Amino acid sequence: MIKRTLLLSVTAIALASCASTGPAMRGADALPSSPAVWASGTDTDPARIENWIATFNDARLSQLIDEAVTENPGILSAEARIRAARASARAANAGRLPGVSADLGVTQRETDAGGSTSYGAGLGVSWEADLWGRLAARAQAGVLEYEATDADYAGARLSVAGQVARAWFLLIEARLQTDLAARDVETKRRSLGLIERRFGAGVSRSSDVRTFRSALASSEAVLASRQRAQASAARSLEILLGRYPAGNIEHEADLPEFTALSGIGAPGELLSRRPDLRAAEARLQAAGLQAEIARDALLPSLTLRGTLDTGGADPADIFDLDTYIAQAIGGLTAPIFQGGALRAERDRAEAAAEAQLAAYASTVLAAWREAEDAIYADGILAQRVEALRNAYEQAAEAEELVIRQYGSGLATVFELLDAQSRRIASEGQYISARRERATNRIDIYLAIGGSFDAPDLRDLEG
Repeated sequence: MIKRTLLLSVTAIALASCASTGPAMRGADALPSSPAVWASGTDTDPARIENWIATFNDARLSQLIDEAVTENPGILSAEARIRAARASARAANAGRLPGVSADLGVTQRETDAGGSTSYGAGLGVSWEADLWGRLAARAQAGVLEYEATDADYAGARLSVAGQVARAWFLLIEARLQTDLAARDVETKRRSLGLIERRFGAGVSRSSDVRTFRSALASSEAVLASRQRAQASAARSLEILLGRYPAGNIEHEADLPEFTALSGIGAPGELLSRRPDLRAAEARLQAAGLQAEIARDALLPSLTLRGTLDTGGADPADIFDLDTYIAQAIGGLTAPIFQGGALRAERDRAEAAAEAQLAAYASTVLAAWREAEDAIYADGILAQRVEALRNAYEQAAEAEELVIRQYGSGLATVFELLDAQSRRIASEGQYISARRERATNRIDIYLAIGGSFDAPDLRDLEG
């Protein structure tokens, strides 16, 4: 019996050594060839930006991102999913190793002739030979799922860093807009005082006074709205930091200034840089292995089992090796009829793998579009910021001129009001454009999968 078992074992090992895991699914096979340069013609030298957060030259932003990547609930959840995926990968690999079990029992028998007690112990070992590479494929699929989850964690960190940066610049913009609205209210009050003095001197009409009182009230309403938006922006940022949304976060920084975009690499680099694309590639390969596992389930499997039992009427017999009984069994099992379940599962797994391949291609194409959109927008937004800067400066000079003209009686109250409104509107648009360009720079770094320096929960936990 033992000789036959050994023969089966040798045969199993020989078959396993000849088994093929089949061709791996490669996402690149489903993609169009990527160009060597971005459509906008931006610098495509290999990516040189090691820490995109530092490009904003904002120490407070770096501190906030450091806080967020260790306290944000989404990051904590992603880190827990990594631990779960790591455990699942270990479990998937356990099927390739022998299983060992032990038992210890007492049996009491009662008959008409009397009773008897026996004691026994046993040790069992079982192992499935990986004839077709199915167990190896299952273990590798578990590893790939872990790698995908690890990439998800990196993606969550990158996403939270981007959200914090966006929220920070939105908060700065909200404060600048609030300051602008407060200055507008103060300017309107000074102008109203001038008009009321002129009215007292009989130079201005009462309609001028009422017109500016109305304008002042409108500016006060805008200020209240800006204050509300600023408080809301502060609370949004605090939520990302895992704090209570009290709306009292310090935000005295200014919006950043930018130089020309460079060091972002080429389109093809996205496949290895972006965490979501790395995760999609790993899940694609895992889906291919799952299809292979489903196909192999239609093939025979060989399981080897061995047992060692001992015991007797006395508890001490358990330790008496003279009483042991050993048994080795080799079993070759092949599915014959299961109502088509195995073939259906094979078809399902193969279709799921094909769907995963199409989803991967769609994800990559969307990533390229995001990058192209953001890179192209950078140049357009630079032009817009410069144009609005010029518009604001000209409007401010025009306002000063009209104020002097009104004091000399050479301009009407409506011309004064129009000049002030134009200056306020152009300055507000200029502030928004600067924030929009900062947000677009963040979008670029997220689109190319830019790296950044910040604490990692896995490092902190050791």
